Amino acid sequence: MKDIVLKKREILTIGLMLFALFFGAGNMIFPPLLGQLAGSNVWIAILGFLLTGVGLPLLGIIAIAYSGGNLQLIANRVNPLFGFIFTLTLYMAIGPFFGIPRTATTAYEIGVVPFLAAELNGNISLMVYTMIFFLITYLLSLNPSKLVDRIGKYLTPVLLVVIAFLVGKALLSPMGSLQTPAESYVHSPFFTGFIEGYLTMDTIAALVFGIVIIHSVMEKGVTNRISLLKTCTIAGLIAASGLAIVYVSLAYLGATSVEAIGYAENGGIILSTSASYLLGSVGTSILSIAITFACLTTAVGLVSACAKYLTTLTNKISYKSFVALLTIFSLGVANIGLTQLIAFSVPILIIIYPLAIVLILLSFAHPLIGEKSMIYSLALLATGLISIFDGLNSAGIEFPLLLQFFKEFLPLYEQGIGWVVPAIIGAILGYILSMRK
Repeated sequence: MKDIVLKKREILTIGLMLFALFFGAGNMIFPPLLGQLAGSNVWIAILGFLLTGVGLPLLGIIAIAYSGGNLQLIANRVNPLFGFIFTLTLYMAIGPFFGIPRTATTAYEIGVVPFLAAELNGNISLMVYTMIFFLITYLLSLNPSKLVDRIGKYLTPVLLVVIAFLVGKALLSPMGSLQTPAESYVHSPFFTGFIEGYLTMDTIAALVFGIVIIHSVMEKGVTNRISLLKTCTIAGLIAASGLAIVYVSLAYLGATSVEAIGYAENGGIILSTSASYLLGSVGTSILSIAITFACLTTAVGLVSACAKYLTTLTNKISYKSFVALLTIFSLGVANIGLTQLIAFSVPILIIIYPLAIVLILLSFAHPLIGEKSMIYSLALLATGLISIFDGLNSAGIEFPLLLQFFKEFLPLYEQGIGWVVPAIIGAILGYILSMRK
């Protein structure tokens, strides 16, 4: 049977779908805050942000396609037990325990609360909103074969229009000039922006969304591995280009907003206040629509990806049943509140994020590494030791002497990427031991 080659329009639709899956509310919040704090150094800072917020997610999508669309297959190269635990942890962290509920609570707090009277903003209104939100998510996630058409053709263009409307107004009528950068952006704006890109968590999301893209392409008849990789790479480049344009635009919006609205605590406040300043009451409505669509599309992608993965673990529960379970569980967790969700989940994400990056990078070297699992094992072990320490530290479990030691002797630790050198040393040591064996 001859392999099918997708038309440019079909690849574009898949690329727009991928863009919509990545572009959640968090992605809208972080660039404006970076812009405000970076000030006149915004362009250097945004380059670092784009490297982790766009470049690494693109590599993640390509890595999944390159390996055949299976995250656990990549993780198993370390050890089968590690592969199972890491993959399950990743899906649960970015799925029902954090990622999916956060989409609903963020949409509520930024897209709904500004329209509610103070006395109406409470647990009941949050419950009602999240019930509606997850009902829509459930319905959109039921049939994965139509996911591309529903998101790529309809939701994504709407999202892009409302964002372009807000940023376009800021370009035509700038709110002010670039200010003096904050202390963290004075000496190392690139590395500070690089670390800020972590907050989008899109590198982890890429490993989750990869299976959605692979299935979407294969359902259109593409089965040849080379064709599959090429199609996913092009779709990834489309999504990455869209993300880069939006990130730069939102960073500019934040960088020029200080004179008009002052410094804000987070990007959500910057967006809502800027929208009100530039567009009046209409601006708040536009922002609400943008946040809602951004969160909804991300929720659909996460539910679909997690349900697909869970069906590979057992044949006793159907995909549709897992979709229902995920949305119901996420509904319950979402009503804990956004602040509590972040406090609980950030330490876990800090632990697994560097591990995901190292796995992605090693996957491209697999033709050279081959069956030398020692390289994977020692590289991930060294990375994990540092990331676990950082995760515990962020959770308030501190080891002052060890922290001081890392700051003085571990390269790049002060820049927030202290795991890089240990990962390289672990990989080299693993290679040497594998050769001797």
